[in-house]
Amino acid sequence: MAVDTNVIIFERIKEERRQGRAPYQAIQEGYKQAANTIFDANITTMITALILYGIGYGPVKGFAITLALGLLTSVFTGVYVSKILSQTLYLKMGKKVGEKAHA
Repeated sequence: MAVDTNVIIFERIKEERRQGRAPYQAIQEGYKQAANTIFDANITTMITALILYGIGYGPVKGFAITLALGLLTSVFTGVYVSKILSQTLYLKMGKKVGEKAHA
């Protein structure tokens, strides 16, 4: 699921660039557009984890908890942490090259 998150985000960024947006704006819009898709995809898996926890015993409950925590961590890092890193790296790279970072 984490790989899917990154693929969705970066495809959205590429779409925004093709539409003529500046790189920094494309990053912002790409993450914004991808967030709904990512949340929808992960909600169905979270529902499955809740059902497994509700009807399972022992190891199945443990798996459900691990699955749910993994999903939460994956979504948080995939959407929020990678957005901050992408924006920060773009701004730093733009300053090194001498471009306008918010062009």
